[in-house]
Amino acid sequence: VQLQASGGGLVQAGDSLRLACAPSGRTFGSYGWGWFRQAPGKEREFVAAIRWRDGNTYYADSVKGRFTISRDSAKDTVNLQMNSLKADDTAVYYCAARTLTSGTTLSALRFQYEYDLWGQGTQVTVSS
Repeated sequence: VQLQASGGGLVQAGDSLRLACAPSGRTFGSYGWGWFRQAPGKEREFVAAIRWRDGNTYYADSVKGRFTISRDSAKDTVNLQMNSLKADDTAVYYCAARTLTSGTTLSALRFQYEYDLWGQGTQVTVSS
């Protein structure tokens, strides 16, 4: 079972991109989904997450108001709409999925070590 991330590309500052994450094989409708990114020379960091069962979301402060994570129930995919992109958003973006318990809080979705499955990453490059 794999997660396929797609939608990356080269854009200019201020432009938009939409990333998509889709599982191949078993679906993960009851999971929590997250997007993370890793810029050159930096550690991988949390971007956004969504709790599938209720659609509630959580964002890193750096992307709040610009990025929107959403779920497509018909396709079992998770999308990341990125608007007003900045050069600092340049990174490889990874989608991930994790199991949830009844006690999993939204803020806990930012912890990458809790994620069970990872996609291969998609490059986003924003030129200034």
